[in-house]
Amino acid sequence: MELLDPTFMCGNCAPHKWYFQWARSAYRTEGQVLEAVLGFKYNDQYYQYSRLVGWLTEAYDRHASAEEWHAVVPVPLYHRRHRERGFNQAREIASGLARKRKLRVLDALYRYRETSSQTRLKRAARWENMADAFRLKPRFDVRGLNLLIVDDVFTTGATTNACAQVLAKAGAGALAVLTVARS
Repeated sequence: MELLDPTFMCGNCAPHKWYFQWARSAYRTEGQVLEAVLGFKYNDQYYQYSRLVGWLTEAYDRHASAEEWHAVVPVPLYHRRHRERGFNQAREIASGLARKRKLRVLDALYRYRETSSQTRLKRAARWENMADAFRLKPRFDVRGLNLLIVDDVFTTGATTNACAQVLAKAGAGALAVLTVARS
């Protein structure tokens, strides 16, 4: 098997400025992984939590454990969506990972404006939808901190990159993304 050139960037990624160093996922968004993500997020299948945390922990052990992380930062939901759902799936799985690997959860971001659900948007619309959607919470100092941004699914990177942009502009150190699944 031939290794990929580490400088390679796909045509979908090339036009964007990336604020994180790397993004890794445990699995592809298909089969039982897709069912677990959707069940937990939308269908009150809270028993899927342990599977999702287990998969996220596998990804951490495989891709991130060799580096020093000061905290994990979950992707925040807009307050209205959080209230409707009753929880933030990214926050829940980030907390599970943090407990298993003795990491700190840093709720440093908030969703500044309500955005459309990304699930039905095309690639370009996802990036437009996330532009300026997040802010750093008052009194949070992330200068020099190595932060691991956590979400359930990575599709285009628009959401996690918007989070990383805010953290980078606030002076964070290394930034990377870890998700349960990728599309």
